Amino acid sequence: MTTTLTTGPAPGTAHTGVADARPAMEEAGYAARIDHVSKSFGRAGAEQLVLDDIALDVGPGEFVTLLGASGCGKSTLLNLVAALDKPSAGTIDVPGGRPSLMFQEHALFPWLTAGRNIELALKLRGVPKPERRPEAERLLELVRLKGAHRKRVHELSGGMRQRVALARALAQDSRLLLMDEPFAALDAITRDVLHEELTRIWSETGVSVLFVTHNVREAVRLAQRVVLLSSRPGRVAREWTVDIPHPRRIEDTDVANLSAEITEELRGEIRRHGQH
Repeated sequence: MTTTLTTGPAPGTAHTGVADARPAMEEAGYAARIDHVSKSFGRAGAEQLVLDDIALDVGPGEFVTLLGASGCGKSTLLNLVAALDKPSAGTIDVPGGRPSLMFQEHALFPWLTAGRNIELALKLRGVPKPERRPEAERLLELVRLKGAHRKRVHELSGGMRQRVALARALAQDSRLLLMDEPFAALDAITRDVLHEELTRIWSETGVSVLFVTHNVREAVRLAQRVVLLSSRPGRVAREWTVDIPHPRRIEDTDVANLSAEITEELRGEIRRHGQH
């Protein structure tokens, strides 16, 4: 019943987390290993089983999406991998250090500028003060927000706020990025653009991604592998390898066809568990 995080440098030391983490991750052969993990909530004798015997690896540089009906435990599993909670049984190993986490809400500090939000993450990582501004500007440019360092949160659109949140997550220098429905609140066009941007950033950085969504087409468009969780308690019901070449579009025939297959399987899971 343990969660293992192989951490990078201590605060105040050289900030080479990505370089330091990669050998450990490659030696292990995975960015995250979820080894027969279960999670229950509630008092003794009246526990509610939310996750049941989840076994799942995320490979180095792999993009994996987690799908499932509402309440199946997707976000709970992400919180366990992030070490925000502990499993009731099983182990989680993240050899590349503490993952970075991005939520549906941007969670930016409104009293700070876009750049200062990112610089705060750099400060917590131990990056020396003179290096924080240039690194924050580099990350803003990476997410196509060059020149936005001094913008206040209220001056940014929803899509721009999520870009800043992504830059802040990347500032943590982790080899594993956990994303909990980060585009769910955005309009369709903005979401489509951010799908393209995330795919580009993933390709450029080589970071591993574990992405939670309830949107089947989003899962297929983004991922190399789609993992379907059953309704509560969440179990791995089925996996699909997505061999569709990038760039992909939501409306592509291959994306639509695989999405239809996965949707039918998801409907079956919901019917079997009598949720709707």
